[in-house]
Order: sequence, then structure tokens, then C-alpha cells
Amino acid sequence: MASPLVWDATTVLEALGAADVALWLWEPEKDRLRLTGASRALGMGPLAPECSSAAIRSLVLPQDRAGVEDLLRVREPGVEVAARVRMRGAEPCLWRGIWLEEGLRAAGVAARETRFVGSEADPLTGLLDRRSFVARARERLNEAGEYELVVADLNRLRRLNEALGHERADLVLAALGSRLAAAFPREALLARIGEDEFAVMVPTGAGDNAEVLRRALEQPLRVAGFDILPTLAIGAVRAEGGDDAQEAAELLRRAELAVEAAKNAGRGAPQAAAYGKALEGDGLSRLALEADLRGAIGRGEIVPFFQPIVRLSTGELSGFEALARWRHPRRGFLAPDDFLGLMDEMGLMVELGSHMMRASARQLGAWRKAHPAMEHMTCSVNLSTGEIDRPGLIEDVAALVRKNELPKGALKLEITESDIMRDPDKAAQTLRALRDAGAGLALDDFGTGFSSLSYLTRLPFDTLKIDRYFVRTMATNEGSAKIVRSVIKLGQDLALEVVAEGVENAVMARALLSLGCDYGQGFGYAPALSPQEAEVYLNESYADGAAPLKARG
Repeated sequence: MASPLVWDATTVLEALGAADVALWLWEPEKDRLRLTGASRALGMGPLAPECSSAAIRSLVLPQDRAGVEDLLRVREPGVEVAARVRMRGAEPCLWRGIWLEEGLRAAGVAARETRFVGSEADPLTGLLDRRSFVARARERLNEAGEYELVVADLNRLRRLNEALGHERADLVLAALGSRLAAAFPREALLARIGEDEFAVMVPTGAGDNAEVLRRALEQPLRVAGFDILPTLAIGAVRAEGGDDAQEAAELLRRAELAVEAAKNAGRGAPQAAAYGKALEGDGLSRLALEADLRGAIGRGEIVPFFQPIVRLSTGELSGFEALARWRHPRRGFLAPDDFLGLMDEMGLMVELGSHMMRASARQLGAWRKAHPAMEHMTCSVNLSTGEIDRPGLIEDVAALVRKNELPKGALKLEITESDIMRDPDKAAQTLRALRDAGAGLALDDFGTGFSSLSYLTRLPFDTLKIDRYFVRTMATNEGSAKIVRSVIKLGQDLALEVVAEGVENAVMARALLSLGCDYGQGFGYAPALSPQEAEVYLNESYADGAAPLKARG
């Protein structure tokens, strides 16, 4: 029979030293901390083999003293303890252990942080992960100087995942991580801090870091046959390093608050924001808004406004797009970006889509009766996310067309690519049935992230809509200009009408017309108008023969 394995003290110490691990024993009544193992390699050499609580407090970095206090605090037997502690001149270490006897002894191990958590890199991008980024930022803030922490949130990642699948979407995120690493110097802290969030921390004075980040990531790329144009919401916060530096996790929270502020500014606004104290009230404001939103449709507070769509070649008014506005009893009119995201989270989007369709069809029917000469006038309504799968949708559309005496195609339904790509075959059947029921069909925001051309030839669309971002940036961004040209050419090849959103002035309108674009809409013609204002606009356009257009934005 084999003899039992006997451990001797030398073997134990050799193993602990080789693994860069130390054992610790804390005896609070004796104010004694005992250490054995790789204490020198972990920066605890001056404390070994034993020391007082005052000694460890003096050796640890100031920002980690709270961790030491938590480690030394007396607990009940069986309570686990863990603390992240960095000694002066050494790497951060994790101390883990358990209380053995109440008030008498606690024991455990201490090792480099990476021994416990493995690699500190995000496996997809190779950048730091969130926890490691906070730890490194905390260390960086110990040094005097001014720093900027910038966070970027990738817009529409959920739609990207729905359309491409997670594996292809991960390729996009990996590519963005590589671009970020190439855009900033080696000493910058770079991280992927969330599923769709990236962070950068650099000293200030090296230029506009938010703009560097935007230029790096908002460039077209092609993944698995799909054309991707990432867009970002960016938040930034500045901080002074040194003895009075802010906690890194708090700075990250503030930068993420600024990201939310950028998102709430809407897609038409520059999506970048800096942290300010005014942002702290947004959470409470959001709770109040959620309470108000319940029942807002039933109370008649959410109503359609109408933005003109104009034929670029003649200036003739072609129709309107219906856009939701919330007539809030205390806050006044709220734009879609102020409440649509919340409605989506609350599961109200299908109800909203149905309400907007009914109200818009009713208004279009009334206009057509009042203006017989406008026989080709249309009204476009967005199908909300998931509404294409709503039971009864086709029957409702047929009933609205019949009840309001609308000719075929006058009520135009706008569908996003993500709704189509979830199940293209099923979507094709539904779209054909909607067309047979009398609806016109437009593919909305074409080109925003994951356009696939293969399905267009087998789906019964009659209109492509170019997202306003590409239209507004086509004069300054070659990637946007290429997308605009490609979509217009595609529409011509497939005999589809093309509508450009975001037309702000006559210069844009002429540029689009020269490319062969059919229609335009945007603030250059008019913002979304109340039904009464739209009636006035319609009368003036009919009398003048052309819709007014701003010379310049």
C-alpha cells in the first residue's frame, strides 16, 4: 500500500512562491497579521512575516485603504471576505478568505488580481474589460494631471443582432475594437465596457478625443456580405488626477449619463454630450415620464403630426409622413426621441402603431375629400417594431382603406430592415398581403447598418427611404455620399421610388436631384406639422404649385 502524501513546510513555501501566492492569518485581538509565501513578489515584503494593522494601512495606496478596513473588520464565523488591495510599488492583489472564529481569526490567500480573474482583456476585442478598465483608470488617476474619459455607445446593436445574428454582429464589434486601438496612442486606456459600449481614457490636451473616437469607428465596413455604417452616441467627462481624484467608477457612471443625454438629443442632433450636474435628475424624470405614458394613447395625448414629402424635380407636394407627438399635459409637446424608447421598453409600440395608422388614414381620407385635385396624395405611417407580426394587421389595413375611401397605395406603410430580416420569407408573405389589401410599402432607413440586397428583388416594396444621416453628411463624408448614390441607383434599377430624408436646403435638394432621387423631406421644406398647420401648408402648396424650400440651412 502506498504511503500517504506528507507535506513539509519547505514544499508548501516553494509552491506558494512559484505561484505568486501568499497565505495570511489575521488575529484582531492581538492586532497581528501573519504572512507566508510570495509576500515579497506581491509587494508585502516589508510586512512579512507579521505586522500590525497600522503597518498594512501605511503601506497600501490611499484609494485602497477602504478595502483593507473591510478585510480587517470582525465578522461572524463562516463569513467570506474579499478585498482588492495594492501595495506601494506593486501590482493590485486580491485577498480572499473566511472568518474561522468570531473576533479571533480570519485566514485566506492573497495573489495578483489576474491570478483570480484570468485575462483582463475582453475576449472579443482584445481591449480591457470593464472591471479592468476601472482598475487601471483608478491607478492612472493617482497621477497628477487632467484626464478625459470618453464613452461611445453603438447605436442599433439590437437591430444588428436581429438582422445578422450574434456571430456576425460580433465580427463588427471586433473590427471596431481594432479600429479604436489603431486610433489612439499606446498609453491610452481602451476598453469594451459593455455589450455595445467602448471607453477611452487619455490625458487632455491631445485634441478632441471624442471626435478622434468618432472618426475611427463611424467608417463603413463590410462584414459577411453586408454593408455596415456604425453610428455612435458619445459621452465625455473630465477629471483631475492626484490625491483628490474622483473615483474611477463614478467617472464612468457620469460619462454613461452623458451618453444617454446624447441619445435623447435625437438622431438629427450631433450625438455627443459632456457630463453636467443637470444630468443627475434624468433618472427621476424618467420614472415620472413612464407613469405619465401609461394610458397616454387612450387619453388622446399622442397625436400624428405630418411632415411634407415633395417631388424634387417640380417642387410639387406629394404627400406627408405621419410622426407621433405627445401632447403632455405639463411638459407640452414632446418629440418621438423623448418617449419612443420608453414606449418600446414598456411594450406599447404595437398599440402606438395601430393608433397612428388609424388616425393617419382618417386624416388622409379627409384631405382627399377636401382637395379632389390632389388625387395622388399619400400618407406614410411607420409600422412599429414587431407590428408586422401582429395578428389582424392585414384585416385592419383593408378596413381602413375601405372605410376612408383610399385608393390603392395612398396609405403607405414604412417597415424597417430589422423587421424584415428576422424572417424574410414570412415577411414577404405578409407584405404581399398588405399590398393586396391596398397599402403602399416603403423600406425605411435603408442602408443604416446591415443592408442586404438579395431580399429586395423578392419583396413587394414600391419605395426606398434614405436615412437622414447619410443625406445630411453626404457633402462631407465620402462613405455617406457613396451610400446615397448606391441607394438611388438601386432604386432606379429596381423601378422603386426613392425618398431622401433630412433635406435641409435647396443645395441638398439639387444634389439629390442630380443623382436621380425622386422625393425629399426634411426641415428645408417643413418640420412635422400639426393637422391644422399641414392643412395650411397643403393649401399654399396647391395654390403656388410648389412647396417652399429654404435656400440654405
